[in-house]
Amino acid sequence: MATRTALLLVFAVSLITSGFVLSANANERKTAIVTFDVPGAGTAAGQGTIGYAMTPNETITGQYTDSGNVVHGYVRAPDGTFITFDAPGAGTAAHQGTMPFSINPAGTITGFYVDTAGAMHGFVRTRGGAITTIDVPGAGAGAGQGTLAYNINPPGTIAGFYFDAGSVIHGFVRAPDGGITTFDAPGAGTATGQGTVTAAVDGLNPAGAIGGNYLDASNVFHGYVRDANGAITTFDAPGAGTGAMQGTLSAGINPAGTVMGDYLDASNVNHSFVRDKHGAITTFDVPGAGTAAGQGTVAESINPAGTIPGNYIDPSSVNHGFVRDKHGAITTFDVPGAGTAAGQGTIPLTNNQSGAIVGYYIDASNVDHGFLVEGE
Repeated sequence: MATRTALLLVFAVSLITSGFVLSANANERKTAIVTFDVPGAGTAAGQGTIGYAMTPNETITGQYTDSGNVVHGYVRAPDGTFITFDAPGAGTAAHQGTMPFSINPAGTITGFYVDTAGAMHGFVRTRGGAITTIDVPGAGAGAGQGTLAYNINPPGTIAGFYFDAGSVIHGFVRAPDGGITTFDAPGAGTATGQGTVTAAVDGLNPAGAIGGNYLDASNVFHGYVRDANGAITTFDAPGAGTGAMQGTLSAGINPAGTVMGDYLDASNVNHSFVRDKHGAITTFDVPGAGTAAGQGTVAESINPAGTIPGNYIDPSSVNHGFVRDKHGAITTFDVPGAGTAAGQGTIPLTNNQSGAIVGYYIDASNVDHGFLVEGE
């Protein structure tokens, strides 16, 4: 669910390797799951390691929270070695620091950092480690305001959003040469906390199309697609609720223009959807997903093949991983060591071209740990 907590700004990552069987319905395939903790990650509740995104060769980026609740960025190489980093200007108090979200095939990373005043600034980090700060013109400078860079595609275009001085949210696109274009989805609200958001990690495809969502004047969520030329199409998943903080939440868009995400119904239950480039929407629920408020199915990303990973919340409010292929077949899994109490469990976040999945799990002590399901 981490990719859809952006509006609420919930900031949630020694190599440990274990083999695990990921069972796909009638067919069984043996897939290795690797769990990992960044050196320096804290071991108390709410601390630890989160894996957000990866390249085709399974280089991973994400964040870890240390024992002082300060957040730092990292890169994990395919051989399991880590490089940690902090953006210049990142704060060093609790809940401040550096938060990477996306990485392109060249190893360029984008994300944002929280400074000593609690304001946010985007950044882009080259594979060699050079970091450039991104502040969108018009972004506010107060606590909880500023620029959040959430996506980077292969050409180096970056998409994200910013909070203005009134804490209204607006989308932006930053070209590889640094030029910035801002935008608002039609119907986006203009009050504090309302506006236009891009999906995290996978919200920008190679052609420059963006998938995201907006919060209207009644605090209802709606999905949108913005094409590379700036034209915006809005949509709602069938069954999406129309009450405050209900509605449609896009999570990603792949090269074919397929958008996916989840929606909250009138009872605040999560369901997932896939929308093809022509606008046809298919909804789905993982077998075993709970049907009470806050439970259900949460799709997190989509790869070029149309495979979708995510998590489902069972009737006991425990998280479990799933993978849905382009034909609709669903596989479920749990990472060894994942906790089994409410709010704990397995949370996949992103997959790559080969079907590898990165995410995190929450153990029985509520500590976060990264994991990688290796690709085929």
